[in-house]
Amino acid sequence: QVQLVESGGGLVQAGGSLRLSCAASGSIFAISGMGWYRQAPGKQRELVADITAGGSTNYGDSAKDRFTVSRDNAKNTVYLQMSSLKPDDTAVYYCNADVKTQRWGAPRNYWGQGTQVTVSS
Repeated sequence: QVQLVESGGGLVQAGGSLRLSCAASGSIFAISGMGWYRQAPGKQRELVADITAGGSTNYGDSAKDRFTVSRDNAKNTVYLQMSSLKPDDTAVYYCNADVKTQRWGAPRNYWGQGTQVTVSS
């Protein structure tokens, strides 16, 4: 019913920048929270940043002062601008969103398929 498709991952040198995008499509009535998580090999998935429909943001410790989350509600898209990247930022980055497919009822949580970000030293 709802798909989240990430793009923008890739290989970058330490100190570089990348911009991730995630577009939601399908049977969407409204989207509340959208955000980004990441999972490195052998580690648990962790919050990178999230943003409400009104634009309030929340960042994980690893993202503060280096990453910026934003969204375009008209396009059902969330972005993650990453700068000053470090090798420790290497992970699969997942998009996440709370989506209502109809006026009534609670939103359901959806995940994207993930996009690989690799930072070389």
